[in-house]
Amino acid sequence: MQRQSSLTIRTSPTTERYLEILSMEEDSKNVSLSEPQLALMRVLWSKPNSSVSEVVDAMRQTRPLAHTTIATMLSRLEKRGLVTTIKEGRQLIYRASYSEAEIQKSMVSELLSSVFMGNARALLSHLVSEEEIKEEDLEQIRQRLLAHSSKGKTHG
Repeated sequence: MQRQSSLTIRTSPTTERYLEILSMEEDSKNVSLSEPQLALMRVLWSKPNSSVSEVVDAMRQTRPLAHTTIATMLSRLEKRGLVTTIKEGRQLIYRASYSEAEIQKSMVSELLSSVFMGNARALLSHLVSEEEIKEEDLEQIRQRLLAHSSKGKTHG
């Protein structure tokens, strides 16, 4: 007769957060958000722990939408794992599950793979040729590229 063992693995909150980010990358690969959804997420990034009414008020100036529309959007974002809720009294309080930087990275990856078929050079060429880029932004890009290429030389 074989004995079944019970193994419990405990992880720290930091490890759990890291695993969430990895699962976001594996499960949803790349996040795609509509302009209204992105506007809503920006509200949650700037005002975490917001009720539907607070989100409606914050969005009223830039993108006025009905209370029910925003409630539906929040519910759908929650189902996708992009928003979490906490019940506070009779209302739900919403918070973004991922940082703005994490979502930006995911959306750029989606753009890169779907529109530019993974060709980063084509994406950068397009950005440089089609957009007006401030000189200080170009300098930051140059610095990042230099840092990236020097990393490759030390590791490769």
